[in-house]
Amino acid sequence: MTSKEKELLSIVSSLHKIPSGAYNIRLNGKLLSRNSTSDIEIVSQKNNDGIDVFVKPNTKNKSIHIPVILSEGGIVDKVFNNFYIGENAEITIIAGCGIHNISDKNSSHNGIHTFYLGENSKVNYIENHFAMGNEDIEKNLNPKTILKLGKNSSLNMETNQLGGVNNSDRSTIATLSENATLIIKEKILTEEQQKTRTYFKVNLKGINSKVEVVSRAVARGVSVQKFDSEIVGENACFGHVECDGILCDRAVIHSTPKIIAKNIDAVLIHEAAIGKISEQQQNKLMTLGLTREEAEQSIIQGFLN
Repeated sequence: MTSKEKELLSIVSSLHKIPSGAYNIRLNGKLLSRNSTSDIEIVSQKNNDGIDVFVKPNTKNKSIHIPVILSEGGIVDKVFNNFYIGENAEITIIAGCGIHNISDKNSSHNGIHTFYLGENSKVNYIENHFAMGNEDIEKNLNPKTILKLGKNSSLNMETNQLGGVNNSDRSTIATLSENATLIIKEKILTEEQQKTRTYFKVNLKGINSKVEVVSRAVARGVSVQKFDSEIVGENACFGHVECDGILCDRAVIHSTPKIIAKNIDAVLIHEAAIGKISEQQQNKLMTLGLTREEAEQSIIQGFLN
């Protein structure tokens, strides 16, 4: 087992530890453990496989953990999670999926998360995805996030996929009301023959609504990445999309940012840049004693951080 696999296995194992506060832990398509608190209630949905999370108004400095673990092959997991955030609440939600599959059968997780943010609420949402195991079988992750931000609310979303996932189709669709703010920071690493598509669509409906999307991507081997974004300004608003990619070996990155202004006071900006690792940076690190491979890895880690 490689050092990277040992590290990922350690992370997967740590997910079995019960966190403090509210949590819902899902293992191989079934509920493993759950806890609600006086401020946060988690209940099973009646018509879908998934949960409804209710955060009371004025809840402060609380967290919710909702990890998903797949440790068996042949599982196609699909879960629907809804989050109802009360007015003036301020919380952190930590989600994501870890796949450790050493069988001869493919496995996949499809998570559909919908957020309803009440007026003046603030959410810090962290989503991590990773996979490891048998290199000859597929480990697929397809997260979909739907965001509905109420007046004066804000959501910071950090999403990471740093290796091991064979195929992923990632989408985020958001609608912002008056004075709402959305910040999305994405980090993606693909290697070998892995394929990933990321799609963002943000509707800036409310006056003074704001969105910033920053994507950092590294493609290695013969992997393929596609980045599509669409920002629609329907009022006096501000939108900024920045997509930067590092290309290695024979990999391919497609980047298609789109901005649509429907109001004379909408300010929308998009930037996209794709390039190889700087030879100057690499040579400088090699003069400090690093090998070429170590220098490349150091540059990639710094870029993704």
